[in-house]
Amino acid sequence: MSAINSPFRYAGGKFYARKLIAEHLTDSDVYCEPFAGGGSIFFYKEKSRVNVLNDLDQNLMLVYRTIRDRPEELTALLATFAPPSRESHFYYKNLYQPDNELEQAARWYYLNRISYSGIMQFQNCYFGYGDKYSMRPENWPRNIARASQKLQGVALRCIDAVDCIRSMPDGALLFVDAPYFGADQDKFYTCFFSRQDHFRLRDVIRQEYHRLKFFITYDNCEEIREMYSFMPAMYDKEWNYCISRTDDQKEHKKLQDGHRGKRGKGRELFILNY
Repeated sequence: MSAINSPFRYAGGKFYARKLIAEHLTDSDVYCEPFAGGGSIFFYKEKSRVNVLNDLDQNLMLVYRTIRDRPEELTALLATFAPPSRESHFYYKNLYQPDNELEQAARWYYLNRISYSGIMQFQNCYFGYGDKYSMRPENWPRNIARASQKLQGVALRCIDAVDCIRSMPDGALLFVDAPYFGADQDKFYTCFFSRQDHFRLRDVIRQEYHRLKFFITYDNCEEIREMYSFMPAMYDKEWNYCISRTDDQKEHKKLQDGHRGKRGKGRELFILNY
């Protein structure tokens, strides 16, 4: 299946880095993303024989499963939702009460598509839809259908990333898009990754270093360089982030008041053991 876009908007996703990352991918019968997020790389690359997407965010993985297994039901329900507006965003975020998993998934997908940069941490989940720059609702069914097709046969897990890594068979390729080490990630994500978690991740990669293929993306900082100094390949890369890593409360500017971060260039490390 040809390259397609992720069905989601995802803060910190790798949509703009897909081609750079693809240049460094290697073939493997088993492919895994322990921090799936929006899955931009999975949806861009050719599928492997076995594919595993894992994320600790239960709501995100519910939507993945719903897109894979119930795409027609999801699109039919979304067609009953109100057109995107500040009022509808407020309603589905604060008042709407899902009665089942399908309604829960539809609510998440709807808010993700119409919120600023797809941020689903409700404290910072603000309306961010515009007909000229957002995917319009009439295009959502095609987006969901294409994603559903690519997700067929894919294992979808919701476990700790360290446990996911340990469970992979010898020779598997893991694209590890780790949460940013030095960012205020709690503003963007519902599952917080602590400083200790970063060291747990480093430790399991070092333990599994000789039997698994790792492609890791991380902050380009001295501490990460030191943590992963045992890895044989480390590259400086630069591209436009899909969201500025700014404090939305800085200087009393808030997302709901129209403050928008700059879409500047950021530097990250590609860390590989092959």
